[in-house]
Amino acid sequence: MAVKWTGGHSSSILCLNVNLEGLVASGAERGELTLWDGGDALAGQLQLPKADNVTSVVFSPRHPTRLYASHGETISLLDVRSLKEPIECFHVNEEEINCLSVNEDDHFLAAADDSGAIKVVDLENKKVIRSLRHSNICSSVVFRPQRPRSLVSCGLDMQVMLWNLQKARPLWTTNLQECETEEDSLQSAGQLFNPPLAHSLSVASCGNIFGCGAQDGKVRIFRVTGVKFEHELEFQGHSLGVSQVLFMPETYQLLTGGNDGKVLLWDIGSDVGKQQKSLAKSLQRRKAQAPASTRRDAKLSQVASNEHAGVLPKLAIEHGEKVNWISCVELKGSRRVLVADQSSSVSVYPLPEP
Repeated sequence: MAVKWTGGHSSSILCLNVNLEGLVASGAERGELTLWDGGDALAGQLQLPKADNVTSVVFSPRHPTRLYASHGETISLLDVRSLKEPIECFHVNEEEINCLSVNEDDHFLAAADDSGAIKVVDLENKKVIRSLRHSNICSSVVFRPQRPRSLVSCGLDMQVMLWNLQKARPLWTTNLQECETEEDSLQSAGQLFNPPLAHSLSVASCGNIFGCGAQDGKVRIFRVTGVKFEHELEFQGHSLGVSQVLFMPETYQLLTGGNDGKVLLWDIGSDVGKQQKSLAKSLQRRKAQAPASTRRDAKLSQVASNEHAGVLPKLAIEHGEKVNWISCVELKGSRRVLVADQSSSVSVYPLPEP
């Protein structure tokens, strides 16, 4: 059973973030912003101007008292020690912002919006230094750890992009539909078409491995190699769209939340770099051994086992409500996953130790 943090909001919670000291920020509909200190204790509440939905909150990696919140087309900088009116506001996006990210040096902030634009703000000079773009709604943008001028983004155009702030064009782009192999296409033939609209990204602490959750229920793992990235691994545990993915700090453990009301914990450390090689070898072996009439069935069987049995979740939480956001915090020496859904409370579940 989940522990519920209540009393902080009156409407649906849309986003969560945790700072280095364990302070939790939650943003909700109608401009509601709340701070939680050391568990379910309220540490501050604020009603942001115009009552626009608070769609993303992110603490500065260098300065844990600085909190950035997006509401409508506005980004507000707040001081959590005195949660009053914003210290500063940025009006750089033309449509509603979906996601914020601050790089680890606290020099740049990226804001992705409904127009497909990603505005990158130089926080010292307080001006936009780059305008990057998707062809449809940009749902997620994340700076890469250990690569302060590099970021990845995804959107409802089914594109995943790698950027460097020195250039206005992406270094590398992948269409999630094109990630599917011929065998995937054969397997899905006759099933309801569900395009892989990309909803969420998370980059592992190493900076080179990142995950993407999509509307088709799949999680795709990519590896950055220089100025491009490669499709490393793919697995499915959700029956509906994957709304959230989150790498745990300093591990290859990945949390995913879905529209099916599930929260899953995966450990892909032993699979990264090995899964595709083992799949290719297995397919070659089956092809050499099997008659031509059964080769296609062998391929389909192997792909199915790869997706549904090769990578299994370490933990499955039947949350029961569509997941809006997930985050992770350490409370009293134990890891907890925080879940925001359509309700006005934060659900808290224990996680096994790594």
